[in-house]
Amino acid sequence: MIIDAHSHVHDPVHSHIALLDEAGVDRAVLFGTRPHPERATDLASLRREMSVLGETINGRSDGPDSHEAARRELESACAAYPGRFIGFGKVRLDLPAQQIAADVEREIVGRGFAGIGELTPPPDEAGRIEPVLRAAADHGGLPVVVHGFAPTTAGDLATLAGLARRHPTVPLVISQLGGPNWLTAIELARETPNMYLDLSTANVIFAVKLAINEVPDRTLFGSDAPYGDPVLARATVERVTRPGALRDRVLGGTLAELLGL
Repeated sequence: MIIDAHSHVHDPVHSHIALLDEAGVDRAVLFGTRPHPERATDLASLRREMSVLGETINGRSDGPDSHEAARRELESACAAYPGRFIGFGKVRLDLPAQQIAADVEREIVGRGFAGIGELTPPPDEAGRIEPVLRAAADHGGLPVVVHGFAPTTAGDLATLAGLARRHPTVPLVISQLGGPNWLTAIELARETPNMYLDLSTANVIFAVKLAINEVPDRTLFGSDAPYGDPVLARATVERVTRPGALRDRVLGGTLAELLGL
């Protein structure tokens, strides 16, 4: 089974299914989203969507209205294509730890989501996710995905690795291979048994090859669609691996094990 470990709700949703079909991808982990760059028709409209993205990845979009709208879109997409999408729900990080724990129970477990993410703590404040990890551990070790590209810092990655070691039953996935800090992300993952690397939108092909070589059992094929493309993301993995068991694990086998598929 080939599974895209990182994608966001598309508008319209069927356009995403077409991309997965073209790439030969069986299923995709799907995150809710506020920005929709795929809706843009010109530079001005794309700039508007990207400004929303900027708010999101800087941790400034945790308000209840935006959170609820993204959740509704995610649930609708998963309901429309239950055999293709694996929903991961997001929880707010600007709440007390007890409320975060209650939200994980109600909004993630209660709604049947398979994991938590993509979390976007403000830069240099990755410690905010610890209540989420604690709650994930309480529910059997739900996988948690955290944004890894800028503005996430090398210090944030070190913080996340430390938190992962404090919560060893929780698979902690760093997305986008840690962005410009990819070398640090690989080093930290190599030293942290429950830290995984999603290879989406890697801008250095050598980084993908190195990550797979260093942590072959904890690297995950992902596209970050609509920002990336499933066809190109799969081709990248296949370019740096040979046919066989290792490639199969990266393209979906490892994630299938994590999710009990």
